[in-house]
Amino acid sequence: MSTVVFLGLIIFSIYLAVRSKKGHGAQSVHDFFVASRQFGAYLVFFLAAGEIYSIGTMVGFPGGIYAKGPTYGIWFLGYILLAYPIGYFIGPKIWEAGKRFNAITLPDLFKGHYRSRALEIVVAASAILFLLPWGQLQFTGLVAALKGLGWDFQPLYLILIAAALAFTYIAISGVRASAYIAVLKDVLMVLAIVITGVAVAWETGVTHVFHTASQHFSNHMDSRQLSFSMSTMLFQSLGFYMMPFGVQNFFTARSANTIRRTQVAMPLYMLMYPFLVLASYYALSQNLHLGSPNEAFFAAAIRLLPGWLLGLVAAGASLSGLLVLAGICLAIGPIVTRNLLPHMPESKQKTGAKVVIVIYLLVSIVMTLLTPKLMLTLINTAYYGITQFFPGMMVILFGLRVKPVAIALGILTGQIMAVALYLHHIDLGGLNLGLVCLVANIAVASVANLLAGGQARVQSAS
Repeated sequence: MSTVVFLGLIIFSIYLAVRSKKGHGAQSVHDFFVASRQFGAYLVFFLAAGEIYSIGTMVGFPGGIYAKGPTYGIWFLGYILLAYPIGYFIGPKIWEAGKRFNAITLPDLFKGHYRSRALEIVVAASAILFLLPWGQLQFTGLVAALKGLGWDFQPLYLILIAAALAFTYIAISGVRASAYIAVLKDVLMVLAIVITGVAVAWETGVTHVFHTASQHFSNHMDSRQLSFSMSTMLFQSLGFYMMPFGVQNFFTARSANTIRRTQVAMPLYMLMYPFLVLASYYALSQNLHLGSPNEAFFAAAIRLLPGWLLGLVAAGASLSGLLVLAGICLAIGPIVTRNLLPHMPESKQKTGAKVVIVIYLLVSIVMTLLTPKLMLTLINTAYYGITQFFPGMMVILFGLRVKPVAIALGILTGQIMAVALYLHHIDLGGLNLGLVCLVANIAVASVANLLAGGQARVQSAS
């Protein structure tokens, strides 16, 4: 029964994708990737929420708590909440900059403001590189979701099914399909999380679950854990809206005020996290020996829910991963065809982007199979590189004049340092290594700008 419900909801999502194309005919590049900047508040809201609350929310967050204890999840909640007020102020400015430069991608903003081909390449190439873990994150979660249905397939086949579905959504009508499916995904995701949490509370009781889980992990944070949580909240909140697919979502809005309206309502989704905590604590309290921590949420759902509800939960989780995967692809495709291959005519960019998307999906599949990791680790890895765009973006949004070579050197310094420190497992006293690298990024950019004779003065928005 669970498979029937799951497949029914997936088929309905494909219908929504087809329905989204009605009345738009042959889509231009701008319509395919940013909906010709026509979306109102509701579609922007669901599209943005679809990218933010991904399968990492349903699978990665409970898995992190199951593996590392409750203190490990504090930064996950904190950085999202801290990011929303930042997004309220800079989101409209990102939209205005996108309109000013007729941008489709994040590198388009750097190209338009700095007028530097070298900086455009640095931003484009590093954006693709650090989005690879984000794609791996979605595939890892999708395998856990599909296994939750009891499908006894090899992970390779499950991943190929997920990749084919994500590409189908994209091919039908680009970002419009994602926006329509996001409405269904959000309804299913919230229902799945709340239903599973309520089932845990009904079956075992909240007090019992928390008490039993406390026997496995301490709720006390030592100084090192506190330093990591606080520094990670700050660092990742700054990088939250630097994600190339997040920036691209802003470009779909009809106006800057549309962005403000969506940001005000975003924190309401945080109300579902207590139910996720209950699910992860249930897996601990029942002393379940899971094959992977990423299975913690589904372990609770499988034990407590009837088949038809399990199908709904699996569909909500799967659509969460598929939508973000589609969003990543819709960001990477035009980055290659517009920014790395700038001479490709617009008439061929959409087709070229689809080829790029297939290649990206294949690379992500290989990474998922060869280097399986805890999902929250993948989140951290992506942010190490993506957040390094923050200083350069602030220069763009506030109309400052800084030498492009300084921004490029700062970005490369931060990213190379982050990769080196991560690979060598360097401990910085509990501090998030990405934050230290961001400080180095800003320092190098400032010194390089002074040495190049630049001035950080405000320029006209025109």
